[in-house]
Amino acid sequence: MGPATFTSSSSFPLPDRMPMIVLEGCYHFPGCLLPLFIFEERYRLMLGHALRTDRMFCVGVDAGAGDVLPVVTAGLIHASVKNQDGTSQVLLLGMQRMRITGWEQLVPFRIARVEPVRSQDACPESLRAMKSRALELLPPPTKDSCEGMLKLRDELERMPDGEAACDIIAFHFLKKKTALRALLEECCPQRRFELLIRELEKSGG
Repeated sequence: MGPATFTSSSSFPLPDRMPMIVLEGCYHFPGCLLPLFIFEERYRLMLGHALRTDRMFCVGVDAGAGDVLPVVTAGLIHASVKNQDGTSQVLLLGMQRMRITGWEQLVPFRIARVEPVRSQDACPESLRAMKSRALELLPPPTKDSCEGMLKLRDELERMPDGEAACDIIAFHFLKKKTALRALLEECCPQRRFELLIRELEKSGG
């Protein structure tokens, strides 16, 4: 499946407790579809719990020594297909940044207590201008570019929400883990774009 974009909504009702899968270096962002292969028994149980309740879980980033980075993205199960061997293919749609405030349980899978991370106000016109600059810095499509990636670029061009576009560009085009972490944890949309543009300029240089 090719890339898809969605505009997440802060009005979507979000629980204050959320099950979690913990992965190394996997940064999920609002508005983005993350494909996951669920095979460990603890995460099979987590997925079953999520499907029975509000169809939501989040991807925590392993910080080492049993710790998890403090900011995650609330994810809504967009699709889930269970295989005959008990594993599952899942598409998780990012909804909103959340901050971990504590733990409801740690075994057999984690359930975090969470609260929304509210974005600071930013000038829409400024964000749109920064979105245009970021799009200029993306590598040009080639004849081998997949249809999904070409569609993604077209959607980004037409997207009026600059803040959402910043997250989607970062998710699909940045690889540097330290930059992805900084973008996920930053609550100011303008500073997010400034960081994104710096990273794109470096990668293009």
